[in-house]
Amino acid sequence: MNAAMFYARGLARQLVPFRLANSQRARLLQRADVHPDCDEIAWRVAYYNKLTDPFDASGATRIADVSRDRSRYYLDLDETSRGFGPDRRLNYLFGDIREVPQIPSVVKSRPIGAQNANSVLLKLNKLRHFKWSNDPVPFRNKKASAVWRGTPLNAQRRALVRAYYHHPVFDIGHSSQEVDGLPPKAPLSHAEQMQFKFFVSLEGNDVATNLKWGMASNMLVMSPRPRFETWFMEGRLEPGKHFVQLLDDLSDLEEKVAHYSAHPDEAEEIISNAHKWIALFTNPSKERIIATKVLAKYFALSGQLEDQIQ
Repeated sequence: MNAAMFYARGLARQLVPFRLANSQRARLLQRADVHPDCDEIAWRVAYYNKLTDPFDASGATRIADVSRDRSRYYLDLDETSRGFGPDRRLNYLFGDIREVPQIPSVVKSRPIGAQNANSVLLKLNKLRHFKWSNDPVPFRNKKASAVWRGTPLNAQRRALVRAYYHHPVFDIGHSSQEVDGLPPKAPLSHAEQMQFKFFVSLEGNDVATNLKWGMASNMLVMSPRPRFETWFMEGRLEPGKHFVQLLDDLSDLEEKVAHYSAHPDEAEEIISNAHKWIALFTNPSKERIIATKVLAKYFALSGQLEDQIQ
């Protein structure tokens, strides 16, 4: 979906009465019980919303009053929350969230770990994070080299640039201000990056935005172990199965590239598993069911599902 269609649909949805949206929500929840992927739906809901104890949301924002300042976040939240009516209350945080909030809150991202239950994940800012294109080039037909482009937002990205900027084979470079006197390199489109066999993915402010479209391609994704996660469930990705894990200091990049260059069957098996993971997120109806159940659990534990839709 392009940006124009995203905003057109989102604005059109603002015209849908809350009562009609509630009827649509009820139908979604009914379909969940008989869905052929009901087991997957259940474990994903439990993963996104780990809350188990009742909590008080009486001081939270009404759905009708959610801020519209960050329109992509607002429209994504509205798509799921509208069916619960204007007066139910929820805490939410828009943007790149790196800390677990003190109170149960809907977020786009959270730290990976056992103590993150207050971070309730929804598929927010999906226009940016859940967008990928077809890769027509098989792995074995790509350049036997590694590629990375991105902004040098953190120490790990700057370390990658310093270590591999002048590499004779790799095409590693940043796309904004200088790093230790090294000027930015020319940007590369997704299609241009897909000419390479090996795709380096590094977290930025929170998750690595390029991880999703990299895993959807026929490139082999190489990344340190993720520290943050979104609706994509980065915390459930398995090194050696869905991606190739790099050391945090990235010093083993050449070694890993050499290994998988010599063992293309292993690389293609990981790529196949990555594609299977991507497929979890490609059914719009199932995605809506899961998101609706995530919020239903939030409202049930906060004692709000008995309220009347107005």
